[in-house]
Amino acid sequence: MDDLFSDAVQQLLSAQCTPQVVRAIEAGGAHAALWQQLEDAGFADALVPEAAGGAGLCLADVQGVLMQCGAHALPLPLGETLLARGLLAAAGVARPAGAITLAEASAVGSAAGGALRCANVRLGAVADWVLVARLDNLGKGACRLLPTAGAERLPAGFCLDATLQWPASAWDAATPVPGTHDLRTLQAALYAAQIAGALMAVFTRTLQYANERQQFGKPIGKFQAIQHQLAVISEHSFAARMAAQLGLRAPGVQPERLRAAVAKARTSEAALEVAALAHSIHGAIGFTAEFDLQLYTRRLHNWRQAAGSESYWHDVVGQALLERRDALSLDLLRAVTDVA
Repeated sequence: MDDLFSDAVQQLLSAQCTPQVVRAIEAGGAHAALWQQLEDAGFADALVPEAAGGAGLCLADVQGVLMQCGAHALPLPLGETLLARGLLAAAGVARPAGAITLAEASAVGSAAGGALRCANVRLGAVADWVLVARLDNLGKGACRLLPTAGAERLPAGFCLDATLQWPASAWDAATPVPGTHDLRTLQAALYAAQIAGALMAVFTRTLQYANERQQFGKPIGKFQAIQHQLAVISEHSFAARMAAQLGLRAPGVQPERLRAAVAKARTSEAALEVAALAHSIHGAIGFTAEFDLQLYTRRLHNWRQAAGSESYWHDVVGQALLERRDALSLDLLRAVTDVA
């Protein structure tokens, strides 16, 4: 991405979010210093209006920032915080200090012992707040801001994720966010962008490895089978980036659901294919914890499932097509891809 804001993020993360730092935070090391640098740089307030101390940008303006989060395997919820603060500002709610992540209440009431439970909260182990949505039948819901300090933390599949549980009274005491909000669509657009960034990082690293690794007296990248795999990785990576850009084409803070659906479906498909091909080209070394590739491919698999995999969003697109009984599939495609 070629813009000043994402370039500034890229420079900061290249210097401060190295693979060694990512590993340290994943192992339970301190993350406050890295977050403070991101906070001081103002990136988390990109969607907050200028009158409130932010940069006053829209979703389309921050696509490069979100992709850089994926390209550097950032172990902190900068993207989530950026979107959450923009949503809070649009709702007239004061933004709290610290990192915010997003979650849906998956169990409330007697089924959870009278507790408010959010399963597999992305980066819940390193966030200070969670913007929680309790969904209605239409997939939208009332949101409130809950502190992670008051939650019981249970381990989740990814090392920095957590299942968080609060007492039932925590919801009533939490800061309400006026209106109903579609957090899942917001997350879909976010993770599509982060997947796109991680895919490009995997592609460039795999291409470099193929040009350096020698076998039978020449780089393995000279063999036709490897060239074919690299071409497929390239195709998926660039298609995913275009899809992620479409998903963030919105004038305000909330992405358009159909565009976000296409973006998440396409990038999730690419995540599965690219991760497999990259590991195939790298061979046994690619699966080791000491090699950096796994920092990205683990996230690709995690983000692929986050906010719904490709199957979930294919259903959303299919339902939209069925509802347009008198329209052609091509008309739907034009509506999604028209960014004029």
